[in-house]
Amino acid sequence: MAKTTTSNHTGAARQRGVTMNDVAKYAGVSRTAVSFVLSNRANASISEETRARINEAVQALGYRPNAGARALASQRSDWYGIVTEIVTAPFAVDIIKGAQDQAWLDRKFLLIAPSDQADAVGPNQGMEDAATEKLLEQRVEGLLYAATFHRGVHVPESTKEVPTVLINCFDADGQLPSIVPDERAGGRVAVERLLRAGHSRIGVINLDPNIPAAIGRLAGAREALAEAGLELDPELVVSGYATADGGYEAACRILDRYPQEDRPTALFCLNDRMAMGAYDAIKERGLTIPGNIAVIGFDNQELIAAYLRPKLTTVALPFEKMGALGVQTLAALTAGQPIIADQQLVDCPLLERSSV
Repeated sequence: MAKTTTSNHTGAARQRGVTMNDVAKYAGVSRTAVSFVLSNRANASISEETRARINEAVQALGYRPNAGARALASQRSDWYGIVTEIVTAPFAVDIIKGAQDQAWLDRKFLLIAPSDQADAVGPNQGMEDAATEKLLEQRVEGLLYAATFHRGVHVPESTKEVPTVLINCFDADGQLPSIVPDERAGGRVAVERLLRAGHSRIGVINLDPNIPAAIGRLAGAREALAEAGLELDPELVVSGYATADGGYEAACRILDRYPQEDRPTALFCLNDRMAMGAYDAIKERGLTIPGNIAVIGFDNQELIAAYLRPKLTTVALPFEKMGALGVQTLAALTAGQPIIADQQLVDCPLLERSSV
């Protein structure tokens, strides 16, 4: 008969949501004793036998602590929030993976709130505001704000209520710390690789020349050439749309501008999609890669770089590392520690394949 009563009590408790009072009743102890055991209170004089009964009751009833109440009491929730457009533009999804893995190592958890993908007009500010508010309602300890491409952003004013770190973007107002790729060093390492392969006449297929990626990568390319005693011929720099079609058209312009003996022997494409288009332009002219023209890309979009023929040597954007560093920086801020710098640069490594 007692077994039936317990079963009925368990079923009823689960139906309405198990409370601490239910655990106390099931274990035959006071609610205070349950509270002490579940909060691991060090100075509570509770026997091991009583602790075992309480833990058995927790398991039997399926009790879960009220996270909201616990956060209110402790002012800590063990949650970080991340506002990002990446869930609708998966190119940079490794930012989330890096942040998630690092948070797990720190025994923290991520709440992800999607925002609209940015376009030429800008992000959907209303959606960003709403996403931020929802995360703050969950009493997250801090916020990450992550973008698909490197740019200046204006974040919702409410982000300043908790520690906030920007990833793959920077605060246009200059108030929040950020983690961004070292575009200049990436451009430098790409051109240094071409120089080591014996190329001195190098064409550059550029992005929109006004965005941070284009500015930094082109500056790095010029630095590498200058260190070798060379200058970048402005006639060999052609800007285009950041697409395969844009890369194809830019490569055609560069290759058709000169007689064969004056053509560049290498192309540095400032993203992998443009490199894919450049491949077509090169092959249409009966030229081989890397026999006649070497090609280096940027980004390491794996579905492109690893499956072109020949496989594309490229500079990788360090998305996963930026995500992890964002969480590490946020952890330091929430702990009241000083951060190293307002903007942290992350190296962009060269990935050798077959196109150089």
